[in-house]
Amino acid sequence: MWNDFKEFAFKGNIVDLAVAVVIGAAFGAIVTSFVENIITPLIGMIAGGIDFTKLSIQVGNAEVLYGNFIQSLIDFLIIAFAIFMAIRFLSKFKRKEEAVEEVVEELDAQEQLLIEIRDLLKEKNKMN
Repeated sequence: MWNDFKEFAFKGNIVDLAVAVVIGAAFGAIVTSFVENIITPLIGMIAGGIDFTKLSIQVGNAEVLYGNFIQSLIDFLIIAFAIFMAIRFLSKFKRKEEAVEEVVEELDAQEQLLIEIRDLLKEKNKMN
């Protein structure tokens, strides 16, 4: 049982996932700091010096802190955009890498002819 657990726990995929979680948490902290300390004050300045976190409304004896919700929404949008841009950058990089690795195999005349016959037979069978 111990060997099965070690095999499961230390597989490459599990370790890769753990590294991704740690890096993701660090990235989240960076983005949160960026949003709270740079973006939010700038948005507040543009909006006339409004501090979103202090916005609230009194309903009876309860205080509804809708400013915190607005702040959380802005944080989410910025984090989602940052992740989108990172994934977009990585996918462009990967596409360029795949394009370089892609090798087109040239078919000889006999193979090309067989492929054409196969395709014609498929079309004929679809019609019937």
